[in-house]
Amino acid sequence: MTAMRFDLPQPDLETQPFWDAARDGRLLIKRCTACEQFHFYPRPFCPHCWSDAVEWVEASGRATLYTWSVVHRNDLPPFPDRVPYVAAIVDLEEGPRMMTNVVDCDFDALQVGMQLEAVFHPASDDVTIVQFRPA
Repeated sequence: MTAMRFDLPQPDLETQPFWDAARDGRLLIKRCTACEQFHFYPRPFCPHCWSDAVEWVEASGRATLYTWSVVHRNDLPPFPDRVPYVAAIVDLEEGPRMMTNVVDCDFDALQVGMQLEAVFHPASDDVTIVQFRPA
């Protein structure tokens, strides 16, 4: 039996399609069929109109950098081995904002509005983390 990892998300029935797609190198988000708005994080209702008529759609994987912080110290396991890293919020091309990491980029090169593209980092057999790098 494998020990549970507390440093990774735990997929559930609602989010499993997101994690399955990420493992395949695709970014899924939800779209409301009532008001046509996209949203992220995955949930069973629309945060704009409260309809439960939502569906999974494949996002483009393109985004712009909204804000970020370079984390130099994080004492919580397993992060001490990962510093420094970029914690970021990006605006997906479809509209929603997403918390993520920016990778493969010098910290001094980061700038608001920077064009980014999704990359997929396998963290375990079950979880692939969606990150972004300069486009």
